[in-house]
Amino acid sequence: QVQLVESGGGLVQAGGSLTLSCVASGSTSSIRTMGWFRVLPGKQRELVALIGSGGSTDYADSVKGRFAISRDNAKNTVRLQMDALKPEDTAVYYCNAKAGSFIFRLSDYWGQGTQVTVSS
Repeated sequence: QVQLVESGGGLVQAGGSLTLSCVASGSTSSIRTMGWFRVLPGKQRELVALIGSGGSTDYADSVKGRFAISRDNAKNTVRLQMDALKPEDTAVYYCNAKAGSFIFRLSDYWGQGTQVTVSS
């Protein structure tokens, strides 16, 4: 079992910055990848960024160049640095971890979600 606790959401003006943090606890040694997803108003959940244990990253085209994901394996923490925020970034952001003892049998764990609102 993995537990994820998020923090850092809030209200920011367009062009501003915000940092989201996610701390994992429990069976953290079994975590393979961590990432951030978001749910825009009236939309399906979508990938924002992923990071592997070795530091490899993947970003959605809509945030590439503006957002940066990082990971501190020793502290079991993943961060999402969001710069040049746009109103269309307004969403509920969720921390995600894929964990398991076998690579073909990984389970998804989710944080509680944190609201990010960007005003124009």
